[in-house]
Amino acid sequence: MTPDVTPTETADQTPIDAVITWVNGDAPGHRRDRAAYAARTKEPLHENAANPHRWSDNDEIRFCLRSIAHHAPWIRWIWIVTNGAQPDLTWAPEPLRAKIKFVTHTQIFDGYSQALPTFNSLAIETVLWRISGLSERFLYFNDDVFLSAPITPADVFHGPSPVLRGRWVDLSAIDDDPQARADPARFHDFMQLNAARLMGVPARSVFAAAHVVHPFRRSVMAQLFDQHRAAFEANMRHRFRDLSQFFPAALFSHACINAQQVQFQTQKDHLHIYSGQGSGEDAHAFRASLQAALRAGPKFLCVNDLPQLQHLIPEVRDWIEAAIAGGGPG
Repeated sequence: MTPDVTPTETADQTPIDAVITWVNGDAPGHRRDRAAYAARTKEPLHENAANPHRWSDNDEIRFCLRSIAHHAPWIRWIWIVTNGAQPDLTWAPEPLRAKIKFVTHTQIFDGYSQALPTFNSLAIETVLWRISGLSERFLYFNDDVFLSAPITPADVFHGPSPVLRGRWVDLSAIDDDPQARADPARFHDFMQLNAARLMGVPARSVFAAAHVVHPFRRSVMAQLFDQHRAAFEANMRHRFRDLSQFFPAALFSHACINAQQVQFQTQKDHLHIYSGQGSGEDAHAFRASLQAALRAGPKFLCVNDLPQLQHLIPEVRDWIEAAIAGGGPG
């Protein structure tokens, strides 16, 4: 069943909020609890779920927040979802701090406290729409996603319809492939596939979302929750990532695609620097290609492993700072 995605009011006039998930995986309490719950799992954790990089805090949230303030000042509220801890925001100017609201896992998992503590971004993303006071249209940022050029609401929503970035892929070959199931680099494909199937979309015709800001509508997610409550609750229960889970952004995207209430961004305006990129390559060539990509002025930038990238290019933080401020790398 396709949810009703028709807006109940003029969507162009409604506010848009941003939601950022954040965790400090180096905090002693988080490390202790994570190890304790990992030891209780019945099956060994998938390599993608157990990688400590998944919880590392490299101060990316500073880049993320500053990029929103500089390139999307029209954002109403910025909600930071945490396990109760809070990042240091003493650096942030008062106008930016005034926009920030904190919300805890306890609040958005209300009624499902048995799923906490969670160390699983997929579980958390499943309930972001439950934030009390969140706007109908909102943008979800991983804290390693930044705005690297000015954007307008039309870059992410066309009225009520989300603007999607990604590509159509055929994932029919991976289902019964044990190598693909064990490969941490293919984990995201399974999350996309599970979401598509929940929406009745065949594996050969999956729209794979790019690593960018993800537009959502609360009312659509609420309808999907009502229609697929068992799947949502299963997604919430996994304390660590699991191959059976779906990617909430992909579920929302396919619901809107099925309802023909979507816009596609056909020109690439984003840059994704994935974990391990540049390793084993010619250092000079990689540096030059990354400089050229940033100078092209992408609107969205995702850096999966900032420490690894900084090891290859020591001044890359300065490049990101320049992109956030509206310039480019030197």
